[in-house]
Amino acid sequence: MIGRKLEQPKGRFALTNGRVILPQEIVTGRAVVVEEDKILGIADAGSIGTGVEKIDVGGRYIIPGLIDIHTHGALNHDFNEPTVEAFASITGENVTRGVTSLLATISAAPISDMVKCLEFSRQWMGEPHEGAQVLGVHVEGPYFSMEQKGAQDPKNIRTPDDGTADILLEHHDVVTMMTYAPELPGALELTARLVKLGIVPAAGHSAARDEDVLAAMKVGLCHTIHIWSGQSSTVREGAWRKPGLLEATLVFDELTAEMITDNKHLPPTLMKLAYKCKGADRLCVISDATGGAGLPEGARFGLGEMEYEVHGGVGMLLDHTRFAGSTTLVNQMVPILTDVVGIPLVEAIRMATLTPARVIGVDDCKGSLEAGKDADIAIFEDDFTAWRTMISGQWAYAV
Repeated sequence: MIGRKLEQPKGRFALTNGRVILPQEIVTGRAVVVEEDKILGIADAGSIGTGVEKIDVGGRYIIPGLIDIHTHGALNHDFNEPTVEAFASITGENVTRGVTSLLATISAAPISDMVKCLEFSRQWMGEPHEGAQVLGVHVEGPYFSMEQKGAQDPKNIRTPDDGTADILLEHHDVVTMMTYAPELPGALELTARLVKLGIVPAAGHSAARDEDVLAAMKVGLCHTIHIWSGQSSTVREGAWRKPGLLEATLVFDELTAEMITDNKHLPPTLMKLAYKCKGADRLCVISDATGGAGLPEGARFGLGEMEYEVHGGVGMLLDHTRFAGSTTLVNQMVPILTDVVGIPLVEAIRMATLTPARVIGVDDCKGSLEAGKDADIAIFEDDFTAWRTMISGQWAYAV
């Protein structure tokens, strides 16, 4: 395990003396009962028998482990590096923040490099490791609008009809989500293919009009990434106003969405609008963290041939004209949701646990403290720094 070494629980045990955050409420005087790698249920603390080990959490919050379905890196590493050092550094840093599972998110790169990342991810997922669990890969690119490429390297931008999707999808067993621009040539065919393979089709870095989004939704598009960032908005075509991907995301209930809640990418008013339109069950928190996460102000970090800088508490292009992902991990975003956006804590936690679990189809086993689910549990101080993190009933991190 990472951090201070603790004796691992054995058999049946109970986490007691905590404020337990359930999907709809926060309760006290209750215990989270675990047996081996599963949650048995929530019980009155006074009813726990003498044969059950009791672990007193000192009044701290007990929540489901955080789930980040869109994170690129940390500590000057990213998931585009198919190395043990990179994956261990990123997953290790995440588990110290109470993140128990994530999608290894890779950016647009030469196809041969992306294939290496997919192959390495398969190898990593097939072996036991310390740190947050990698549940799969989020392939963010390379099928993007050049107009909405953001900080992605323009040399690697492609269209879905060029044949390279065949190469990437040979590794469909490790791809959980793929993001692309739904207005591009071949995008509808790609959408239908992703659905058939059980991969979440997500729209992003797109100059789409709402009719493009609707067409893709008819064949299975169900998710959009980092609302406002890399999303087309209303444009004028002659006398006519044409809604874009942003408006479609806000309006269409069939679409779930992500929000980078670092208070840098979006000001409070826009975060409030996203929450008002989508709600906690269709809007999930993601870090979109890059290699700058965990680095000091002014530090440089790279992705492929691109170089970025930590500036003003966020990743930036060196000329400071565009964001390049966040430098904030999900646990740090929870207080922003509650204190800045004004979202009730129980809903903020849902947005970082159960909602992302539903988006990627793992809510049957992760995302809430319910009987039968994996014992992926995070224990937090009041400021949402992690005190201890548990994965599958075993301590993975302790202060």
